[in-house]
Amino acid sequence: MKLYRYKYKGKISYGFLEEEYLRPIEGSIFRSIKPSRRRRVPIGEVLLLPPVKPSKIVAVGVNYRDHALERGRQLPEEPLIFLKPSTAVIGPQDIIIFPKMSRRVDYEGELAFVIKKKTRLLEESADISSHILGYTCFNDVTARDLQERDGQFTRAKSFDTFAALGPCVATDIDPSSLKIKTFLNGKLKQSSNTKNLIFSVPFLLRFISDVMTLNPGDVVTTGTPSGIGPMKPGDRVDVQIEHIGTLSNTVMKIT
Repeated sequence: MKLYRYKYKGKISYGFLEEEYLRPIEGSIFRSIKPSRRRRVPIGEVLLLPPVKPSKIVAVGVNYRDHALERGRQLPEEPLIFLKPSTAVIGPQDIIIFPKMSRRVDYEGELAFVIKKKTRLLEESADISSHILGYTCFNDVTARDLQERDGQFTRAKSFDTFAALGPCVATDIDPSSLKIKTFLNGKLKQSSNTKNLIFSVPFLLRFISDVMTLNPGDVVTTGTPSGIGPMKPGDRVDVQIEHIGTLSNTVMKIT
């Protein structure tokens, strides 16, 4: 099932995809999903929104072997995690703002997963599927020059619009072997598969739950493969993941 959050005639709703239509749902997506009696809406007539509103985004760095080599980093012995603020979230077709204080802003296409229920100190034997609502595309936009200058991630990763998310949350898919690609102005820049992750989705969920409480709707990203590179105003970036879809955004600089 592909869950979308959308705006139609001034009302924000959740729905799931049925061919080219969105079927509205009743209740919370974090409990039970029930089709509404309201009529279906053509997906081409709605404004797609970020599929969830996270209280936080827990991001993972250097989680593909080829990206570690690309960045001149040794393979990590444990996940490198950092936070991105909820204020950075944008959805499909939204604009990525190139900040005035940066000279290089990079795309980083990633698989992300959405937390379904409050998760803390998850045991090794626990079934992770009951804790994950589903999976989505993510662009971990990064002011690369500021990251290099600061020596840590907060400023470089936290600008408004630096957490592009969507277009949907795909449930009931296996995250262990998904093709992931990133295109810049239609040209392929990143191409890999989640089977190349250093730390798997189950490992990441358990590891992070030992550090902090994860709330329903929180987003965990899984790292980017090699091929990262700069974007400039006017560029379009597309993050495409098998069985999920394509997240598309353009870049703009405000003068």
